[in-house]
Amino acid sequence: MSATLPRSETAARLRAAGAVTLAILPVVMALANRSSPVVVGLCALLFLAAGLVEDRRGTGRLVLAPLATPLGVATLAFLGWAIVSIAWAPFAGLSWRNAGEFLPSLAAAYLLARLAPGNMPAFAPRLAAWSIALAGLYIVAALAADLPLHRAMGSRVALFVLNRPVLTIMPIAGPLAYLLYRRGHGIAALLVLAISAAAILRSISGAAAMGLAAGAGMALVAVLTPKRVGLGIAGAALALAFILAPVEGDLLNKAMPEAMHERLVQSSSRARVAIARSFGAAVALDPWRGAGFGTSARFIETPVAARIEPDLRPMLAVGHPHNIFLQIWAELGIVGAGLAGASLMLMLTRLAGLPRGERVVALSLVGSCAAVAFVEHGAWQGWWIAALGAAIAWAREAGTSPREA
Repeated sequence: MSATLPRSETAARLRAAGAVTLAILPVVMALANRSSPVVVGLCALLFLAAGLVEDRRGTGRLVLAPLATPLGVATLAFLGWAIVSIAWAPFAGLSWRNAGEFLPSLAAAYLLARLAPGNMPAFAPRLAAWSIALAGLYIVAALAADLPLHRAMGSRVALFVLNRPVLTIMPIAGPLAYLLYRRGHGIAALLVLAISAAAILRSISGAAAMGLAAGAGMALVAVLTPKRVGLGIAGAALALAFILAPVEGDLLNKAMPEAMHERLVQSSSRARVAIARSFGAAVALDPWRGAGFGTSARFIETPVAARIEPDLRPMLAVGHPHNIFLQIWAELGIVGAGLAGASLMLMLTRLAGLPRGERVVALSLVGSCAAVAFVEHGAWQGWWIAALGAAIAWAREAGTSPREA
């Protein structure tokens, strides 16, 4: 009869399994582009189980302590307001389905970001580098060959099916490259950045390319300027994104010349401006409490939609405003936007206390993800929340000492 494993060995095995699962996320997403919530959820459960086996009280403090900080309170208040808003949402079933996707993904991302850093075996960053390299090369080859694997499997054959994988690679690549560099794997770090950039630029995801450029620009600013300047620019950009979101469509409609629309025809810039104008008009008619959490998919059927000018109404049927800041305004009103904005500002104050290298990586991550949030998917999609949780876990791991397997 085999002896029972010591708690420390059991915890180490659980953490190793969690680290392997986290590391292979880019490959799994390249093959199954909705899988990140499951992958990150499994990672979080493995690290949580390891913590509970080894030190239940310490793990509890590690998870709960941040929730009592100003940032934690503001974030919980935002989530509370989102749930309360379902009371006046016209489609409660739709709202709860969105909550059922968003909240578990958010909880998994939070647990992973809290419990994985400092508890990963030494091989994990190198395995993650191989994973990103394989995923990136697969994406480049698949797009060049018109998705042969998808055709063979009978899956949907459309180039945009690889947008989610590249948008998962985009936030992970920078933190992982910095971690590899800090652990003495400089060549691997450069390869991660190069292959990730190649996959992003080869894809048809304009949002990923925009995020790549914004992240690189923000990193450059953070490296070349004093701490206050980098944080100030990030804070001003996030504040303006929230403040101007309700009038974004009108501003772009007046500011963008026809020649620019012609140059951006692949990005559907005219449609995006029209969508922003329509949802901005909805905010103007109901600015205080919004239409309710998760209503964007059927926004055209909401009571406020019936009050909007007929020529602006059709674009409310697109499913979401392709701007997370504007979606928060439209669904949660000024209260939700204020709480979300306060959470982001408090987050930046936390970044101010980081060492220089980690602060550069964190600000780059803020810049890239804010750029994607400004032009891309719906606010409550679990695959994006899971990708952010993975990116933050790697970023926080870079600030820890390596742990042997």
